[in-house]
Amino acid sequence: MAEQALNIELPPIPAKRYFTIGEVSELCGVKPHVLRYWEQEFTQLSPVKRRGNRRYYQHHEVLLIRRIRALLYDDGFTISGARNLLDAKGRLKSDKNKAPEGENGEALSNAPLTQDAGVDVQALRNELADISAILKVD
Repeated sequence: MAEQALNIELPPIPAKRYFTIGEVSELCGVKPHVLRYWEQEFTQLSPVKRRGNRRYYQHHEVLLIRRIRALLYDDGFTISGARNLLDAKGRLKSDKNKAPEGENGEALSNAPLTQDAGVDVQALRNELADISAILKVD
């Protein structure tokens, strides 16, 4: 019975610039006090505060709240696990355009290590096994 309550169909997000905490609560299926708590736990979530500390959420924040809700309620993440996942995804987005660098600072290829890239996977595995055996010797 509890699972049915978590898998509710969420309404579509209207085309508005700002949403009140009550509207976001209805759009995301989360109570307002939970939204206020999530603001403390997730740094990415920072609604605009106007007169009287009234919160106004933007469209991207409503989407983020839905993502957080799915991680916590549907996927079974803890708050710290969901926070770490969202932080990692944020870092990936910011690093997406930056090429990885080697030891000397030269840019490395973004090509994945696959058979198509000319990497002998079996030889690599054998070399790693040899290194592991060396490290285990007392």
